[in-house]
Amino acid sequence: MRKENSEFKTSFVSEAGSFLHNKDYFAYVELDDMACWVIADGLDADREADSAEMVVKSILRRFTEKPTMSPLRLKQYMQEAHEWLKVESRRVRLKASLILVVTDYAKIVWAVAGNARLYHFRGGRLFARSKDQSLAQMMADAGEISEEAMEVHEERHNLIHYMGQPDGFEPFVSKKVPLSEGDALLLCTPGLWEDVNGTEMIDALAEAKEPEDFTDTLEDVLLSKQRRTVHNYTAVAVYANKVFKEDPKRKWRLLKKWLLALIVLLIAGGGATFFFVKEAARKAENAANMLEFSQNADMYMKDGDYPKAVKEYSEARNMAIRLKDRIHRDMFGKRQRLMQLMVDGDGFFKEGDFAKALDKYGKAQEEAKPYKEFNHKELEDKMDRSLTYMQIMSWVQEGDMKFESQDYVGARSSYQKARKAAIEEGYADGEKDIRAKLDAAEDKVSGLKKEKRLLEGDKYEKKGDQQFAAQDYVGAIDAYSAAQQIYQEIDMLERVLGMERKIDKAVDKLNPVQPPGQPAAGLDGGGAAAAGNAAGGPVSGAGQAQPAAGGSSSGTAGAGQASGNGGGAGDGAGSAKQSSAGGSSSGSSGSFGSAAGATSADVGGAASAVEVEAADGKDSGE
Repeated sequence: MRKENSEFKTSFVSEAGSFLHNKDYFAYVELDDMACWVIADGLDADREADSAEMVVKSILRRFTEKPTMSPLRLKQYMQEAHEWLKVESRRVRLKASLILVVTDYAKIVWAVAGNARLYHFRGGRLFARSKDQSLAQMMADAGEISEEAMEVHEERHNLIHYMGQPDGFEPFVSKKVPLSEGDALLLCTPGLWEDVNGTEMIDALAEAKEPEDFTDTLEDVLLSKQRRTVHNYTAVAVYANKVFKEDPKRKWRLLKKWLLALIVLLIAGGGATFFFVKEAARKAENAANMLEFSQNADMYMKDGDYPKAVKEYSEARNMAIRLKDRIHRDMFGKRQRLMQLMVDGDGFFKEGDFAKALDKYGKAQEEAKPYKEFNHKELEDKMDRSLTYMQIMSWVQEGDMKFESQDYVGARSSYQKARKAAIEEGYADGEKDIRAKLDAAEDKVSGLKKEKRLLEGDKYEKKGDQQFAAQDYVGAIDAYSAAQQIYQEIDMLERVLGMERKIDKAVDKLNPVQPPGQPAAGLDGGGAAAAGNAAGGPVSGAGQAQPAAGGSSSGTAGAGQASGNGGGAGDGAGSAKQSSAGGSSSGSSGSFGSAAGATSADVGGAASAVEVEAADGKDSGE
């Protein structure tokens, strides 16, 4: 086989440049006996239909079915792709420049429409270059401008012929050019050759050992120019390291075979008869092909395989055009359009644009009415599903708006409705996205609840601080405990520990602890005397009271009792009273004393008592 006895290497680079979408497209196929490389530059701004991709795939599909180096066949393949662009030009006119190269691994032929280019290098020099179909190229051919000036001339994009033009489409196909081992081919779009000249290409080729080195260097040169705007660019390098060696005798054998066949036909019926028979056979073949394509397309339409149906109806329509059969041409054209509507609708549905999908399905429903073999029930199901998914997405959009306005509870409700419907309809991809949005809304709602509880905890903590400052330690402990519980609920451990420290501090203030061996304030080290507390409760103690400044107190052993105005009473072995400045109190064994509202009185009429509880629970004094 030719491919096994040759060596061709291919590498390419294709980028969008300064733009978001790359309208260039490249693809190639290497068969056993032939190979084809096709590169296209989309000239329109349609985002839904990629004109470059359409023409490249169309040509490669036809080439794969019937590989050829025939100029007539290659023009036919380009014409079919051109017609497809015209049919698909419903929103805007689809347009593309194209260059293709075909080889049988021994020689090449190329075809061009527009200003995509082929550079053929041999021995490190430029051996040949394809010519653009532009006004600038015509001016250069006429000698009005130089080849160098044509590279930057304002008319270089004023194309005479291009894929998808309204009429008069005439691509150029070269003659066969033999290849030599070591030849290098460069296919590129204007985005590259406008900023990388021939000299720079030769320099890049000299430094490159492999085709990927060549394309990478060309890209580096292009980007090093640092243009404000970098257009879509594509470069394809093909190295012919080894070409196929043909048997020279084979050509002569084939020539003799054809000459003998021609002589037989001329002898049998003359030249006119030969051509008549050939034309009749061609028509019969086209008619048979048209019938076969039509039957295949009808079967695909019935099975719901719409992409294949589009292809088969297109082939049937092409056969009808060759036969000049306008009736079948129009019929197949309508069916092809119906199938394309279904393909477009399915495409939009898959992308999640259910409104556009429903629009395509609606148009298809109208055009499908005459065709009984069409699956109308399936189309109705697709329309119903599109409507349901649109409702789901409407709830999602509603949730998004609420989420943006910080209505997280409302957003959660909308997402919940959308997710429930998505699960019921088996909309797995949508349900996954909705679940993520729902989780985000839930997190926001939980965050709001936490913030609310945090504010409540802060309120209790501040209240506790105020009560602590006012020496209301019991109230402070209650407030701190309430705050601590809230902080515990919202997992704020640091604040929980902070409340614990504040509670301990309040408890210490409420129940102070006296160091061992130290007298309480106002008492001597020998003991404590009880004179009754402010609430009038029982008091007991032992020892002697220490008088305040300016006063005196004394106590004697014996059984006595002291009572105060507060209603409290103390009993024990003796009683002691503490006097303020200028006053005195005394107690004796067996005596009974009373005070006007207090156990001790000062000059101003105020009294205070110090209570000390002995370990045995009884009062004693000496």
